[in-house]
Amino acid sequence: MTHIYHCSIELHDSLYYATREIGRLYETEPILHNYALCYALGLVDSDRYATRVSEEHEYRYFCPEQVPKYEEHLTPLNQQGIYVTPAKAIRHSAVLHTWKYANNHYHVEMGKTQKNIPSFGRAKEIAAESQFECFVIVNQPIELPKWIRLGKWMSKAVLTVSEPLKFDRYTSDFICEHPLNPLDVMFTQQVVSYDTLNMPPVSLIRNVRFLNGSHYRCKLGTATFNLPANMQYRFSG
Repeated sequence: MTHIYHCSIELHDSLYYATREIGRLYETEPILHNYALCYALGLVDSDRYATRVSEEHEYRYFCPEQVPKYEEHLTPLNQQGIYVTPAKAIRHSAVLHTWKYANNHYHVEMGKTQKNIPSFGRAKEIAAESQFECFVIVNQPIELPKWIRLGKWMSKAVLTVSEPLKFDRYTSDFICEHPLNPLDVMFTQQVVSYDTLNMPPVSLIRNVRFLNGSHYRCKLGTATFNLPANMQYRFSG
């Protein structure tokens, strides 16, 4: 039996991650990728993976490689019938921080010693009290944490989860305004048009028009909205 939960995320710290880099400006887009949310919500059994890696390399607190393992970490969620959509901002504001750094060329061995050249950068972050929303689709009732951490600085946020939403399932043309991961829908649905949100590791899409697709028509208060059915984590070859 399918359960759909509406999740509200309110920031208690400013949120930073580099959605785009424009010269010395590092900008955070007011949207949360569904890969990041899976980790933040504690759905990925990363401890088990870390233990296996440490046993293989005889390390306990050191990760020998900085390579994402999205496919390895998220595929088990398909088997458990758990899917998390990306989160969009309901309300948000931005803050701009300037930071300075120095080039430490004197660390280069056998090279000419150079002076430190002061430089700077700017980070555009999402301010505290900004609010996001996403949806969790599961086959069984699920409990999610109240407090989560997000972004490069592990910013604190409070999570509010609704009761399971009421919905009906249809097969027809529909539009989904909520952001989606294209890899998770384009293998099972026929997409006609969409707007692109450029961000790593996989750019997202929104205002997606589907042709004769299976979807949930959900009720949230007095509002109704559509979500594609059969969404799972998929990865390009």
